[in-house]
Amino acid sequence: MDNPVRWGILGAARIAADHVAPAIHGAAGAVLAALATREPARAAPFAALAPGLRVHGSYQALLDDPGVEAVYIPLPNHLHVDWTLRALAAGKHVLCEKPLALAAPEIDRLIAARDAAGRVAAEAFMVCHHPQWHRLRHLLTQGAVGPLMHVEGMFSYRNTDPQNIRNRPETGGGGLRDIGVYPLVTTRFATGAEPLRLQADIRREGGVDAFARVWADFPGFTMSFHCGMRMARRQDMVFHGQTGWIRVPAPFNPPQQGEARLEIHRPDGSVTVERFPEAAQYRLMIEAFGATLRTGAPFDCPLEFSRGNQAALDAILAAG
Repeated sequence: MDNPVRWGILGAARIAADHVAPAIHGAAGAVLAALATREPARAAPFAALAPGLRVHGSYQALLDDPGVEAVYIPLPNHLHVDWTLRALAAGKHVLCEKPLALAAPEIDRLIAARDAAGRVAAEAFMVCHHPQWHRLRHLLTQGAVGPLMHVEGMFSYRNTDPQNIRNRPETGGGGLRDIGVYPLVTTRFATGAEPLRLQADIRREGGVDAFARVWADFPGFTMSFHCGMRMARRQDMVFHGQTGWIRVPAPFNPPQQGEARLEIHRPDGSVTVERFPEAAQYRLMIEAFGATLRTGAPFDCPLEFSRGNQAALDAILAAG
C-alpha cells in the first residue's frame, strides 16, 4: 500500500506484544512505527517485528512523534480515558483496549473529543471483526433457528495473583470488565438489540468482582451468562431459537481456545458446521481501522456502540 497507516503503541503490555503488534505487522496497509516504554528491554519483541522501530521513553514523546498517525493503547483500565483524550488532542487516531472506560459518561467525553478533533477513536473489540460473528449475525437475521429465544454464555480463567492489575480495584480490575464484556458485546453485535433489564449476582474478593452471574431481558429474548477469574479456563456461547440453535465453541479467543466455528443445530437433529480456520481477528481489526481512516468505511465497533456496552456493564455492576 502506498500510504500505510503508521502505528504507535503506548506501552509494552503483553496483549500488545503477543497479539496487536504482530497484527499491525501482518496487516495490509499498516506499519508499526513506534513504541513507548519506560523499560527499553521490553521493546525487544517489538523491534524484532519492525526493524527501525522508534522507541520512546515516555507516552507523551510518542504522541509528539510526527511519524505516528494512529495509536494503540493497551494500558491498565483506569488510564484508558485519559490517554485516549491526550492522543486525540495530539491529533492521533486512537484504538484503545477494552474496557475503553469505567463508566458510560466517560465515553460521552470521548465522543465529544473525537468529534472536536476530527479523528477516529474506537474500542479494540477484536471479536466484532471476526467473520464467525458476522456470519452468526446473518444467520439470525435470516431466521436460521427461528425467532431467537435465549442466549447463554460463559467466559472464565484462573488468576489468583493479587498484584495482577485485574485483581486490583485501583486499576479498574474485575472479571466483568476483563471478560464479562465479551458475552455482552457479542450478543449485542449479533442481534442488534439492547438489554431492557439486567440482574446480577456478583461475588467480590479484594474489592473486585471475581465471579458474576448475569441475567438480561432483551426485546423478544432473554440472556444469561457467567464469568469468573477463579475458575478453569472456558468459553462458550449458544443462541437458542424456536426451531434450532447455534453454538460458538471458541467465541472470543480462537484459535488459542479452539477452532473458530459455528455449529448450527437443525430441527431434524442434523448439525451443520461452518469453520473459519484462516481468520485472524486482531489483524482484521487493524485492517478495518485502516480502511476507516483511508476510505471512510464504517467501523464495526464505533464509540456509540461501545457506550451501549458500557451502559449495560454499569447496570450489571450496580445490580450486583
